[in-house]
Amino acid sequence: MQSSLVSLSNELAKLVEEFQSHVVAVHARAHYPSSGVYWRPGVVVTADHTLGQEEDIQVTLPSGNRVNATLAGRDPGTDIAVLKVGELGSSAAPTEAADSANVGELALVVGRSPSSGPNASLGIISAVSGSWRTWRGGRLDQYIRLDATLFPNSSGGAVVDCRGQLLGIATSGLSRIGGLAIPASTINRVLDALLKKGYVPRGYLGIGVQPVAIPDALAVHLSVTAKTGVMVVKVEPGGPADQAGVLLGDILVELGNTQLEQIEDLQSFSDSGVIGKPVKAKLIRAGALQEISITVGERPGK
Repeated sequence: MQSSLVSLSNELAKLVEEFQSHVVAVHARAHYPSSGVYWRPGVVVTADHTLGQEEDIQVTLPSGNRVNATLAGRDPGTDIAVLKVGELGSSAAPTEAADSANVGELALVVGRSPSSGPNASLGIISAVSGSWRTWRGGRLDQYIRLDATLFPNSSGGAVVDCRGQLLGIATSGLSRIGGLAIPASTINRVLDALLKKGYVPRGYLGIGVQPVAIPDALAVHLSVTAKTGVMVVKVEPGGPADQAGVLLGDILVELGNTQLEQIEDLQSFSDSGVIGKPVKAKLIRAGALQEISITVGERPGK
């Protein structure tokens, strides 16, 4: 038993040593910094909720040197922010990322404090599910909950699985239940958009909606399988829906291949790469099923 524990301890120490060289401290809020991961050459990824300022950001490197960083973009929806740092050197984080996470497996969180250096905590992956919509409106490719302790500096740090693969970065800003790992696949997807535009483009229809039940008799009469749809309660003048002829009181039941039963379905559709594309919309108006075409716009602002 003792040799097994020593072996486990040694392996954990090796993982911390390997990954701490890719983790920096991020100085962008009062009181204490967060962590960030050197994700690509010249690029650090951190948790967006830890950025209290967008200028005068600095990072402490593994060498102990403190250098300036520039905010390249941020996405509150997925809690991802990207910093450009010109003095990182040439060793970015390992490109081999874990394809998936499994409940019960060990996970290591590696962060950095500018005063004490690397810090680490160990726990298990306590819950995993598929694609998940955050309370901030973004979409993570997986919901990965950790029972490892997240220290004040831990958010933005590297999350490593028991095989030494990078699961993503840690955040305490997306759940009140426990810390989460923002998956590496989500980071790469969002990172590409942030480096290109500084924000994540999302589809825009220019409507406000609320879910409503579709009466059984009407659903049977119209051959609609959905029990609910989303009723239009606001149409922004000049927006894509307004230009397509959508009216207050219309009940949208389908956009493209997405069936609309809840507001979340509309959000998922907006994130599905549809900007600039005409899509067919099925709606119920005055007891009849109609089909129109809407060209999806890009949501104004960031």
